[in-house]
Amino acid sequence: MDKLRDFLKSWPGRILLILCLSPLALLGVESYFGGGVDPNQIAQVGEASVGLSEYQTAVNSRRSEILEQVDDASLLNEDVLHEQVLKGLIDRTLLEQQAGKLGMTVSDDTINRLLRQEEIFKDAEGNFSNEQFSNFLRQRGMTKDQLFAEFRNQLSLDQLNASIVGTAVYPMQAVSQLIDLQLESRNIWLHRFKWQDYVDQVKLSKNDIQAYYDANKDTLKSAAMVDLAYLQLSPQTIQVEDVTEEEVQQQYEAYKQGLAVTDERKISQILLTGDDAKARADKIKARLNKGESFAALAKAESDDPSGETGGDIGRFNPSVFGNDAAAVEKALAGLSVGDVTAPIKTNFGYQIFTVTEDNGRKIPTLDSMRDELTAKAKEYKRQEVYADKVTAINDLAADGFSIEDIAQQENVTLKRIKDYRKENNQSVLSQPAVIKQAFDEFTIQDQAVTAGIEVGNGTVWVQPSNYRPTKTLTLAAATPRITQTLRQQKATALALKEAKALAAGIKTPADIAKQPVNLRSLGEVNRQTTLLTEKERGLAFSQQAANNGVVAIASETEAGATLLVGDRIKTQQQSPLSDVQRAQTAAIIRDNLGQDQLQDYLDYLRLLYKVEINESNMANAQGR
Repeated sequence: MDKLRDFLKSWPGRILLILCLSPLALLGVESYFGGGVDPNQIAQVGEASVGLSEYQTAVNSRRSEILEQVDDASLLNEDVLHEQVLKGLIDRTLLEQQAGKLGMTVSDDTINRLLRQEEIFKDAEGNFSNEQFSNFLRQRGMTKDQLFAEFRNQLSLDQLNASIVGTAVYPMQAVSQLIDLQLESRNIWLHRFKWQDYVDQVKLSKNDIQAYYDANKDTLKSAAMVDLAYLQLSPQTIQVEDVTEEEVQQQYEAYKQGLAVTDERKISQILLTGDDAKARADKIKARLNKGESFAALAKAESDDPSGETGGDIGRFNPSVFGNDAAAVEKALAGLSVGDVTAPIKTNFGYQIFTVTEDNGRKIPTLDSMRDELTAKAKEYKRQEVYADKVTAINDLAADGFSIEDIAQQENVTLKRIKDYRKENNQSVLSQPAVIKQAFDEFTIQDQAVTAGIEVGNGTVWVQPSNYRPTKTLTLAAATPRITQTLRQQKATALALKEAKALAAGIKTPADIAKQPVNLRSLGEVNRQTTLLTEKERGLAFSQQAANNGVVAIASETEAGATLLVGDRIKTQQQSPLSDVQRAQTAAIIRDNLGQDQLQDYLDYLRLLYKVEINESNMANAQGR
């Protein structure tokens, strides 16, 4: 086992693990290698293809991986998932063909040499064992030729990938300059001109609106919308009755089973039957309290055959006592060896018990856990009721009931959202899974109630109506949007004009206080300051100030316009990074540049090899 783990940690072992045991991860995409080409193609890439089964396997694998990191499955955007997986499979196929075209391959001798070095294939004397190698292949359902072919293919891809990514150049001098930029600081004064303050000065004509409409008509579209009726259910909204003692007992039994602990107590009994059983039991209990032997009294007084052996009935088994098990267990709870119970009325008569031996682990009593067990029993009942209600609503939806009828029949509050949007959805149901179902073609056409959609810790059912598809807006419909856009643009231009006029008059620190607006001092800040927006941080260090002077910079920003004034830029003399940290920073930068180069190379390969996607098979695979 240790040899196998060591092998899988080596680079050929990792390749084999990727190929045979888990989804292949290349360029962030998972797929399995399998025999033969799937005739149902998703995409034709040059002379190769991406098969339907390969695609579905990759999607399922990637989905499972994401859902391990995301608690709410409704947040997963299935359309984006399918798009990314397909792109990755096509990218891989492009690189495979290019590697072959460039003659990037690995010889059998090289693969043989690498495998012979692996401990997993060596015998006790340290020599390569054909028997162990054959067993390894047999366990994975592979032939030697298949293994060599997959190794060769993967190593060829690694060569091509390394030749692209590894060529990224970013010299240490540039790294040092980049780090030095992060060490810069200067004193900053700031004033923001909000565009809303200039709206009253804006004048718009019909010609302005018409001109904007004519220039941007293709982008002025209505959002796809429906009116949405929905039901939302979660376990927390379910009201349940108080739990019974039997349900608490069931939770206690489940708790004990979860501990994997059995009751190892051995007990003895004295059983009294007949009309005078109660009186006899009380007298015997009194004699026991005075110290008489339990075994002797059982032999002399018990009406059960076990009395012949001193009342021994072996290990405590609740099932023997049927409906009386809880009462007997309660009486025995907490008893040590030699302790005796009070007489207990059961279906057998009156019984007195003693513990003769206890080799088991101590289990908390039911009473000591009552609050916890009661809460668990109530939650269990709540989940049962919730599951039954979800099933009932799903059945009604499948039978074609309207959402109003379902709400009334199942006593669930019906809620509505008017103008529910497909894009830029900011509603309480903005999860991609809900949006996908609400705008499903068949759901809209039939105005049907969807099956339950899991959202967070609950379930949602939706019924869309009044579908309005995306379409180009008329001038009249687009006018409010155009008016808002033009007002903001023109107001921003006025704000920027004033900011630039003030900037032109600021040359020295003394000029700052002379301005008609309040330039707020931020003190000394660096490029990481949170006092400035991202764009403002770039502006703040874009120009150097003259000695004993300041520089004023005016620019359009997110809020309208910003006037920034800064003194001389200063750089720390001592870098906080060691030589090793600088080298690590350079490696990260080069890797990022290499990934950019790889994407550029893939774009080139798309020009070199024709890529055709089978939209019909894609739609079927996505359930559309």
